[in-house]
Amino acid sequence: MWKAAIEDAVAKTRVNMERFGDRFPHVSKDDQYLLNDNTDWTDGFWSGILWLCYEYTGEREFRDAAARTVESFRRRLERHISLDHHDIGFLYSLSSKAQWMIEKDEAAKTLTLQAADTLMRRWRPKTQILQAWGPEGDEQNGGRIIIDCLMNLPLLYWAYEQTGEKKYYDVALKHAEQSRRFLVRGDDSSYHTFYFDQETGEALKGGTHQGYANGSTWTRGQAWGIYGFALSSKYTNEPLFLETAIRLAKYFLERLPEDDVVYWDFDAPVTPETKRDSSASAIAACGILQILSQLPASHSDRSWLEAGANRSMKGLVQSYSTMSKPDAQGFIERGSYSVRGGNAPDDYMIWGDYYYLEALMRLEKGHKGYWYE
Repeated sequence: MWKAAIEDAVAKTRVNMERFGDRFPHVSKDDQYLLNDNTDWTDGFWSGILWLCYEYTGEREFRDAAARTVESFRRRLERHISLDHHDIGFLYSLSSKAQWMIEKDEAAKTLTLQAADTLMRRWRPKTQILQAWGPEGDEQNGGRIIIDCLMNLPLLYWAYEQTGEKKYYDVALKHAEQSRRFLVRGDDSSYHTFYFDQETGEALKGGTHQGYANGSTWTRGQAWGIYGFALSSKYTNEPLFLETAIRLAKYFLERLPEDDVVYWDFDAPVTPETKRDSSASAIAACGILQILSQLPASHSDRSWLEAGANRSMKGLVQSYSTMSKPDAQGFIERGSYSVRGGNAPDDYMIWGDYYYLEALMRLEKGHKGYWYE
């Protein structure tokens, strides 16, 4: 099943390279990916798909297309185009850092370190966080973290490993600790976002930007937490981060619906019209597979977590993949960008496609993704 799904994704990517040219897919409308000129937070996922396809096939066309995206990211960084946010790790871990990991290209390494420096400019000492959105001092977003940022921290951990400069590690570790303390609730659910006073650093309140309600659990946010805390544990050897990832994973798996692919928010009322988020299931599967790579064989939760990851991936392949639609642009259907905001609530998501393929590559080939070396 995994091999057939990978080969379907590879075939679609081969066609998409011609469709997309030098532009980047984001979300879809009317089953067609909306393209941009490398100006969105999601553009690294297309690079990651191309690198995964290259590693699976060894075909030069995938490698060359992926390398062209890295050059695009070089120009983006030089011109500082749409980089006033914390998603620098999503952009550069899957583009230039992936190239460094695969080819040991020194220019790609240098670019990735420059990207890490760009992310470091989001650090706010008073609140001890990486500011999520907006310019420094922004009254609305200046004291705000979101759970998604846990997936940007690996860029900083990696920069520390490459340079020996502990400032990268210290910032990533402190942000992960703040995220664990303020985004994870006592019942192992999570806030999407949390606010701090920008001047005093005082913790103010949890809330949401994408979820059903401030006190609900947005499924993609829970998935970011699963994977992000597992990766922080991988880099720091901090057992509390791995324990947190496991707790979040249990919460996620215990709430899978009958077809094993989650709705967009665990607290949204379920009706025939309730939107799914296939991308959340794909991200969570990757995160659980990452947890499993760090657990000893004797761990009491290992077999249960492994079964859960397999259930999620089987649900995606059997019920949500486009394997029966060879002309489809996306790999999995029923992703949701922002149900709350009415933005692509039931469409292809390029990050959903990426994490779906990463999970398949983990299952079939033992690949570990591009988040750590």
